[in-house]
Amino acid sequence: MKAIQFREAGGPEVLRYDEVPVPEIGPGEVLVRVHATGVNPPDWYLREGMKVMPAEMRPALEFPLIPGTDMSGVVQAVAPDVRGFAVGDEVFGMLRFPGFDGRTYAEYVAAPASDLAHKPAGIDHVQAAGAPMAVLTAWQYLVDLGHDVPSPFTGQVHRPVPITPGTTVLVNGAAGGVGHFAVQLAKWKGAHVIAVASGRHEQFLRKLGADEFIDYTRTRAADVVSGVDLVIDTVGGPDSSRFLTVLKRGGTMLPVFFAEYDPEETARLGITVSNIQVRSHGPQLAEIARLFGEGKLQVGVDSTYPLPEAGNAHARAAQGHIQGKIVLTVVS
Repeated sequence: MKAIQFREAGGPEVLRYDEVPVPEIGPGEVLVRVHATGVNPPDWYLREGMKVMPAEMRPALEFPLIPGTDMSGVVQAVAPDVRGFAVGDEVFGMLRFPGFDGRTYAEYVAAPASDLAHKPAGIDHVQAAGAPMAVLTAWQYLVDLGHDVPSPFTGQVHRPVPITPGTTVLVNGAAGGVGHFAVQLAKWKGAHVIAVASGRHEQFLRKLGADEFIDYTRTRAADVVSGVDLVIDTVGGPDSSRFLTVLKRGGTMLPVFFAEYDPEETARLGITVSNIQVRSHGPQLAEIARLFGEGKLQVGVDSTYPLPEAGNAHARAAQGHIQGKIVLTVVS
């Protein structure tokens, strides 16, 4: 079969379209013919050698590596102990995450059945492949964590904040993968949603349910917003603290990307900061699939590239200002 792999860390140019063996399935696994695979930040972090992580937390990498965690496809074979999936089923999932053995940038993948759900009939493989990591991140932040594993960044177990009608939620980086799902899930739970993104994404986000929109290139959210119950900041980085002042006392900050906050400042403001490491979870995806099937969730697709052009897809990701997800197509 064909797959994308790389033999050294580096830029998009290290990604190669190579011939590799079709994987064998083990207990609890199914073989999936991949139709599409989603492109996610951990894919390019891995390609770059995990430089984004503190040195003491970086895993040892053994090359060659096939990147990718998200996929949608059709089951080709099923291990004897697997229940609930059969040959011919359309499935989607995020495989073996956290970890670096998803190997979804390929024509076939051996997938743990516990990481899969049946693909909703109302969305195609491209849309389904774009969903898992981003939607599970938003779900595990906002709806149901589904595990008791402490965050590797704080050592604390995250507890989703109940969102009810009347709750005000601000989403920074609202047009991206996690952001556009956070907008929709918060709205589904009845929140008043404020979306922060660049101006070209306003129509997209209002269609997804945003009640208010702030173009960060023109207006600082802290200048026009206050009394927010919950901020989910998908951008993170050293400037995340600028959103603390929009929160009311007792509010919660949810940084998706690496971000540091002064514990004395957050204590003074009465603000809780919490984060997660998203984890594979087939049953949660099955719940989410029902929302896709009912039309309550949509997948924004920024762009698609055929699998051999994975390097171009990573180059597109590096440009930023993505609207939804980038997806690699494997079966046309």
